[in-house]
Amino acid sequence: MKPKFLVLLAAFNGMKWISDQVHSILNQQGVSVTLLISVDSSNDGTEEWVSVLSERNPNVVVLEHGRKFGGAAPNFFRLINDAPLKEFDYFSFADQDDIWLPNKLIEAVGVMQSAVAQGYSSNVTAFWPDGKETLIVKSQPQVEFDHLFEAAGPGCTYVFSKELFRDLQKHIVNRFSDIQNVTLHDWYCYAFSRTHGYKWVIDVHSYMRYRQHGNNQVGVNSGLKAFKSRLLQVFNGWWLSQAALISRLTGVENTPFVQRWISLRRVALIRLAFSGYKCRRRVRDKVVFTVLCVVLAILR
Repeated sequence: MKPKFLVLLAAFNGMKWISDQVHSILNQQGVSVTLLISVDSSNDGTEEWVSVLSERNPNVVVLEHGRKFGGAAPNFFRLINDAPLKEFDYFSFADQDDIWLPNKLIEAVGVMQSAVAQGYSSNVTAFWPDGKETLIVKSQPQVEFDHLFEAAGPGCTYVFSKELFRDLQKHIVNRFSDIQNVTLHDWYCYAFSRTHGYKWVIDVHSYMRYRQHGNNQVGVNSGLKAFKSRLLQVFNGWWLSQAALISRLTGVENTPFVQRWISLRRVALIRLAFSGYKCRRRVRDKVVFTVLCVVLAILR
């Protein structure tokens, strides 16, 4: 019997790309797919388009229109909150503008079963309007605390077992108001999974084309412009404040490691700098993490 997937797709003003993405999701090989769509209030016809699609295709379900989220995270949290559980084996996230290879989901199942893992993500192939393509590698070895400081890769690659998704959904339902303060849903869901003892595997292969354009909310973390943007997020306090928030919401605030740095005072930041090798996966990021913590401590 084919594994049954519920794919959660968050959309906003997506008429330029959503048709190709939906087609690639509904034509996945080796699995049975139901697509659950939530549209952030749009002005380009996206709501009308997905409504017509759901009327024509019983495998497409659309949540009630008219809500304004203002970002992908609250839209995905709404999808998780409202997702039906009973008839599905696996759950996956999808953006509106990517293109999935036909074997994306069935390959994820194979990797998860082989690794005995409940959570999954993968590398992706980024592509730009000018035809440029590049493999984005997120599969560096996981370290002890990387989940508190970064995502497991793009959320559109995530797959959850039923057990993990049920636990995640229950958590989000119970903390729904507080979780609205989380900016990145993929970072949060990875952190929840790891802090609650679920095994996560990051696939070295890429099974999707990750579209890059001017409207990406996050996009690929590469190039000088992206590096400067993320530096600004560090120095305005957003990044470490989010790490502290995620630690509190996932229930690890009082663990010895988090207690060492969560105050974000000067001494706490110095302590965190000494743990940089445990906080990011990529070697370059470990170094940058350590240096930034020291610089922030000096500026305190």
